[in-house]
Amino acid sequence: MPKGENPKSDNSEGENTDGKDAEGRNDASGDIARRNIASRNIDAILRDWPYQVGEIVVRQIKGEDGRDLLQMRLEMGLLQLEFDGRPDGQKPEGYDTYFDYLKSLALGEQEPLVLNEHQCAEIDREFVQFYHRRICWLTLREFHRATRDADHSLELMDFSRQHSPDKEWTLLHEQYRPFVLFHRTQAAALAVSEDEDPSKAIAEIDTGLERMRELFAEHDAVEQYEENELVVRLTELRESMRDHYKIEPPLTDQLADAIAAEEYELAARLRDEISQRDMPGI
Repeated sequence: MPKGENPKSDNSEGENTDGKDAEGRNDASGDIARRNIASRNIDAILRDWPYQVGEIVVRQIKGEDGRDLLQMRLEMGLLQLEFDGRPDGQKPEGYDTYFDYLKSLALGEQEPLVLNEHQCAEIDREFVQFYHRRICWLTLREFHRATRDADHSLELMDFSRQHSPDKEWTLLHEQYRPFVLFHRTQAAALAVSEDEDPSKAIAEIDTGLERMRELFAEHDAVEQYEENELVVRLTELRESMRDHYKIEPPLTDQLADAIAAEEYELAARLRDEISQRDMPGI
């Protein structure tokens, strides 16, 4: 045998019979790697659940452990959110939400808490997470849950304003307060309406509209209140509920409408009714 020449086995074509590829890797390891890649990609999910332009696409699913989860389809993927607690399932510093942690921190401070850069960033993250879940709840008509998440955001806004490091950061969040308040009012009214109490639903809208008016007054923008799109939409929702459930507007509202329409005889009768209603013993 010439020097340096290796004897050939019967596998003269170079066929691998020892379970390894040309680079000596075990086929079993390759199979595991391929399975891991398959388990990490979400191609099948995205293919079977297409994105719909201009629509909010949401669904409820079960996790591997049986817990309820939300999924929101995005143009290039999806979001998965927890039902309760913080939407990303994290427990910041051991608390259900970062807001809960901050409230505990503020109570333990001798001096008034002023939010630092890291805390501001974490608050921003929590605002975004609760916004996405609130949108999911509204889309699924889970109005009680949407109300809960809106309340969380409004209370976090209050806390942020109280402990803000500067006015600019405060205004960054306050600009969204009307929108969150709109969602909160809408969800609360529809939740009560589905509980078959339309009078309370209308009362929820009236309360929300009053909070909106106070907000506009706070920012010296009362003249913009009546024409604001969110105010108009809440007013339309209230009137549609009144029509649907055959509920008469309060006498004071009827009086204001009569005066605006210059129906002075009707206005006079309504004033009499209001006066008689308000008399002691009536």
